[in-house]
Amino acid sequence: MQQTFYKYQGTGNDFVMIDNRQQTFNKKDTKHIAFLCDRRFGIGADGLILLENHPEYDFKMVYYNADGNESTMCGNGGRCLVAFAKDLDVISNKAVFEAIDGLHHATINKGIVELQMQNVQRVEKFDSHVFLNTGSPHHVQFETEIEDFDIKTKGAKIRYGAPYNEAGSNVNFVKKITNDVFRVRTYERGVEDETLSCGTGVTAVAIAMHALGETDKNRIKLQVEGGELQVAFDADNDGYKNIWLVGPATFVFKGSI
Repeated sequence: MQQTFYKYQGTGNDFVMIDNRQQTFNKKDTKHIAFLCDRRFGIGADGLILLENHPEYDFKMVYYNADGNESTMCGNGGRCLVAFAKDLDVISNKAVFEAIDGLHHATINKGIVELQMQNVQRVEKFDSHVFLNTGSPHHVQFETEIEDFDIKTKGAKIRYGAPYNEAGSNVNFVKKITNDVFRVRTYERGVEDETLSCGTGVTAVAIAMHALGETDKNRIKLQVEGGELQVAFDADNDGYKNIWLVGPATFVFKGSI
């Protein structure tokens, strides 16, 4: 069976996109999904995303990690899906869609997608790190030697260690550049390696840096391996609201497999 697919990337975080509005894709075949994401035997991607019809909103997002399992929210994936929806003429320049963590609003203009993320009410501060959920769980810690750091080894140790254990957590290593610029490298669960960018990860870092008092800005620039993203938010006594993840989302190629 021939499967038509589209490849998109957002600051190097790449995804296989499939138009599943006709419900022809077998969502239970985790081995097939993992094969499509495999960089040697398949197409190659950090994850696979299905665009589906929704009875009330513009579309529905169904996201799978590269290991073939359906996962929690993916920020860059959501931004790329908005670009995909525009290219399919599902939307024009605005979207409201449903993902696993609820509704998201988005806009797209000249390849830049602004995606509204879920509110964050709880930021847990520890001696060595911060933990918060931005649609996906994220561990955030400082690392001064970030350029030469062994992300895969150190990230995996934290991801599988206590207190995360089997469920695991994404792991972000951060270096402060200026008051509103931070360097970020992320180990993603489900990919089980470093990715060039992580949307929910940089969102978590921006909020964590504000919560720790490392910045007093409410619009932060995050330098990732694949480029630069921005996160804007409003902070009050109830937490963080009106959170927006901003950056490019680019069509790479279309094919069949």
